[in-house]
Amino acid sequence: MSSMRVAEVSTPGGAFRLVEREVPRPGRGQVRIAVEACGICHSDAFFVDNALPGLSFPLVPGHEVAGRIDALGEGVTGWSPGDRVAVGWFGGNCGHCRSCRTGDFITCAFLQVPGWAYPGGFAEAMVAPAGALARIPDGLSATEAAPLGCAGVTVFNALRHSAARPGDLVAVLGLGGLGHLGVQYAAAFGFDTVAIARGADKEELALRLGARHYLDSTAVTVADALRDLGGAKVVLATAASSDAMSRTVDGLTPRGELVVIGASPDPLDVTPLQLITGARSIRGHPSGTARDVEETMAFTARSGVRPMVETVPLAEAGAAFQRMRDGAARFRMVLTTDR
Repeated sequence: MSSMRVAEVSTPGGAFRLVEREVPRPGRGQVRIAVEACGICHSDAFFVDNALPGLSFPLVPGHEVAGRIDALGEGVTGWSPGDRVAVGWFGGNCGHCRSCRTGDFITCAFLQVPGWAYPGGFAEAMVAPAGALARIPDGLSATEAAPLGCAGVTVFNALRHSAARPGDLVAVLGLGGLGHLGVQYAAAFGFDTVAIARGADKEELALRLGARHYLDSTAVTVADALRDLGGAKVVLATAASSDAMSRTVDGLTPRGELVVIGASPDPLDVTPLQLITGARSIRGHPSGTARDVEETMAFTARSGVRPMVETVPLAEAGAAFQRMRDGAARFRMVLTTDR
């Protein structure tokens, strides 16, 4: 094909419109991907609203991409046309900054995020560096694989690199796009899993996803309830509420940790004494490299963990984006190109 459809935003905060663009050619070290599915992430709102430096408009978001390679640029080895691949938040790295030189590619000072560094996956095709590719296993469909490139790998990595070990009490704060995956992964890792959310109506879902305990944060004092269960070795904070995160700290065990992956601009309300007396810690966790995405997908395919998605055609990207933004998605919105 010589042209393709993309869902773009012309001005900051503007509406999505479906337009035709010339199909891009991959440059040296790049591949072109025929997009089959692309997840809509809360982080996409930062791009659409021009809330990050270096953005340019018109803008094509999308950093939860799944599809097939349909063209290779010069110098690309190890990949072939037809390979099923995903590209997530990690869309390439510079290779020369301090982080890259120590092998910590996800904290690259010049990290290339699709939709920010180059046009993303709200399109029928996109070009990405070969180093950003993760191979999709046969056990996952494109719509299942797409959200794992950001939401899935973030949760998976945060838990597997945490202080918790099988059998430890691990609490997942929030039961949305990140949290519903967090509960599943925590249970699959062998943690004594607690789900924390607002309202009694979410308990049935939490237990079905693998939680052994459910805490309705509107009915209990969360820290007290966690202590009654023996204390949490880890609280995985997926809900974007700094207040809700802060209220879990006193429910951590000695040397327990609050791992923050829910993005909020508000400060945490935690005193130094809360951390010092129990030797507790708070840390943030970024997404993951292409290799991390590949390992996340492989584990997901084997374990039976699955994202719960709503699929919407690319032409309805604007409505799907608004549904995500309104908090109405159950639980990840995924655009499809019907390829």
